Amino acid sequence: MNITLKEVARLAGVSPSTVSRTCTNHPSISEQTKEKVRKAMLELGYEPNTPISSPNTKTIGIVLPASEKDTYENSFFLETMRGISQFCNQKQYFTTFITGASSKEILQYICQMSKEDRLDGVILLYSSRQDPIVDYLYTEGLQFVIIGKADKYIQDTIYIDNDNIQAARDAASYLISLGHTRIAYLGCDSARIFSADRKAGYLLALTEQNIPFRPEYYIEMPFIPYDESEELKKLLSMKERPTAFIVNDDIHALMLTHTAFCMDLKIPEELSIVSFNNSIAARLASPPLTSIDINSRQLGIEAASQIINHIENPSLLPTKIIVPHYLINRKSCAAPPA
Repeated sequence: MNITLKEVARLAGVSPSTVSRTCTNHPSISEQTKEKVRKAMLELGYEPNTPISSPNTKTIGIVLPASEKDTYENSFFLETMRGISQFCNQKQYFTTFITGASSKEILQYICQMSKEDRLDGVILLYSSRQDPIVDYLYTEGLQFVIIGKADKYIQDTIYIDNDNIQAARDAASYLISLGHTRIAYLGCDSARIFSADRKAGYLLALTEQNIPFRPEYYIEMPFIPYDESEELKKLLSMKERPTAFIVNDDIHALMLTHTAFCMDLKIPEELSIVSFNNSIAARLASPPLTSIDINSRQLGIEAASQIINHIENPSLLPTKIIVPHYLINRKSCAAPPA
């Protein structure tokens, strides 16, 4: 009785496409997964029809987070993709962008490309908790890199990140040094690990200076609203309103400056702002925004360098790289009003 590729896949606990790629010694499959597949082949007596060889395909999939709009307006992703493309072009690797309105849609596209052997590796431009895409890539043995902190499979995952806890701690400490004690935080979805880490850094800085955390000073806004944010307007209308904000990115900071302008609040005389990303939006804002530069393009370059290095040298151990950040001081911060 002939043993089928599907039977090998079932015994090894992988997909048939992973077995197929193992037979061709495809570099996108980790050595650990290849060894598991080869043991299943030996146990079942399976002999592949295709001789072991090394394919010439060199394609990196760049996965953006599921979103219908905000992702494509955020300079972080544009700069990161620029860094990835720059490095991949130098190494003669093709890149393909993968996105969709939901994680399910993105995963379907990745599965299809994987079955057709059109992916040598994957770079995820984000890190989220309980991500089914990460589960699939890990289970299939595909080489992948996360830009952000890994949520699971930490010892087996390559990731490139900033120290987001320290970055937000630095932002809060800077505002505290100017005399602010009523500091609010405007974040995005806390399921995104970088956002959760920045909140932790903000809370740490408050604790270090014995400044109590006020829950009403924390706002989470996964998407930029089409109209003005009633939640922000309510916060800025409080009798003891915040005198300063730490904002998760420059786009949210622009929304905050617009809201403040509509409420006749002057920046920085009545409201100080520190944002993240140091994009062109921060430089062109009125007044220009003090911002934490997280070196977005360098994050992309490091991610591309690591995925290619691990594809070409599958025995390398997973790498963790921290890219430095720094605060760019502009005109959006001052001492709090008397």
